[in-house]
Amino acid sequence: VLQSSNSLKASYEDWLLTYGLSISPFHMRWQTAVFNRQFYNWGRWKPRFLYLWFSVGMVFGIVAMFGSVILLGKTLMQTLTQMLTEAPNAQNDRMLQVVVSVFSSGLYLRVVPGVNLPVSQLTYFFSAVLISGVIHEVGHGVAAIREQVRFNGFGIFIFIIYPGAFVDLFTTHLQLISPVQQLRIFCAGVWHNFVLGVASFIVLFLLPAILFPFYYTGVGALVTEVAEDSPANGPKGLFVGDLVTNLQDCPVYSVEDWNSCLEDISEKSQVGYCISAATLQQLSFPARVYRRLDGTVECCSNNSLTDICFSYSNNVDSHLYACLPARKVIEASKVCRTNVDCQKDFVPSFCVTPSLENQTRLIRVKHPPHIDMLYVGHPMHLQYTVSLSSFVPRQNFLSIDLPVMIETFCKYLISLSGALAVINAVPCFALDGQWILNSFLEATLSSLIVEKQSRELVGFLILLAGSALLAANVALGLWMVTAR
Repeated sequence: VLQSSNSLKASYEDWLLTYGLSISPFHMRWQTAVFNRQFYNWGRWKPRFLYLWFSVGMVFGIVAMFGSVILLGKTLMQTLTQMLTEAPNAQNDRMLQVVVSVFSSGLYLRVVPGVNLPVSQLTYFFSAVLISGVIHEVGHGVAAIREQVRFNGFGIFIFIIYPGAFVDLFTTHLQLISPVQQLRIFCAGVWHNFVLGVASFIVLFLLPAILFPFYYTGVGALVTEVAEDSPANGPKGLFVGDLVTNLQDCPVYSVEDWNSCLEDISEKSQVGYCISAATLQQLSFPARVYRRLDGTVECCSNNSLTDICFSYSNNVDSHLYACLPARKVIEASKVCRTNVDCQKDFVPSFCVTPSLENQTRLIRVKHPPHIDMLYVGHPMHLQYTVSLSSFVPRQNFLSIDLPVMIETFCKYLISLSGALAVINAVPCFALDGQWILNSFLEATLSSLIVEKQSRELVGFLILLAGSALLAANVALGLWMVTAR
């Protein structure tokens, strides 16, 4: 609207130029020279160290270029195999699909998760994307100044809702330096992303030691959030601040234990509980037995919120059913698989097992000093609707969310910075891999292939193949997501 106005167009464009802004549909970009002095200070700090630093980065970038091709080729074969199989692997449901967008100011990576991203984690996602992009471009900028290439400015942009960063280098200087110098500059971005990912992994790994003065670990899984629609939400359910120590007979010392216990419970058959014959006769009451649609047996009223149908066997009949009050049966009872597990002190006892629908489990969750929570449902529903932390505050005033925030942010940095390094290393048009490949060919093939046009043709064919490989991964990946 402002550009179409004869009276405002000139002043509007002057205003954009003054503040280094560029605005177009879905894309806003800001460039400044304010940070130039800082970049020059970084680029001139310890020249010998920076030479070694970016030389190692150059080697890494070249290796990453070949490695990314192998990785994309393997991923493509796995995706094609998955498409041809009738029952795909469940673990592939969470694979990351890579989408690359090209703008007038350059090419920037976007990683779109193959599963829904929770709204509560959008801040982590966009912050990690921005920081990964900034660190990537800082690598290019510092390396360029180290190689005596003029640095014009640094900027950030927003495309639709995705943030990113870029550096503006003097192209003529970049073309005049040697291919090896160019390699140090072009590989610096993926090198810095790799270093950022490694640093984030180290912080994540050492987090218990870093937070040891304030938080202790290894005592259970601390509940930090319970979703409103969670089956664990209720007067006898879980509350924020509860410390979970056991799931059935599976001890829980951390969030990892919580997840592995739930996975183990979902994969194995429902456990039973020991109950004496006298108690069984006292608690059970007559009820009509009928089969559900999935073939399982129900013997309690559908309106009951406290009773569960249990199955058991004796020496005569192996398919007996009794409707029993769940809490009275389970509390102070020993977990069992067969009647043999319950034989003690010559007291006649039975191993009664909840008769539930397929994939449904009765899970006893211990969170002392509160009464045990009895959960009936799919174990994964409990996993998805309850958030926990392995870190327990030593003092009441300490936040229970801080360690979770640090953990989550580190994981996003590892994933997104690593993805940025891998994709930018691919020998593909407009990616860093294009310039890495061209400089690599100039540095290695100039004596074998004398004519520059022939070297450029070889590079063009490799870039064409790399672009096709990346495009195939993107297309099939998006197809897999939409098809599901």
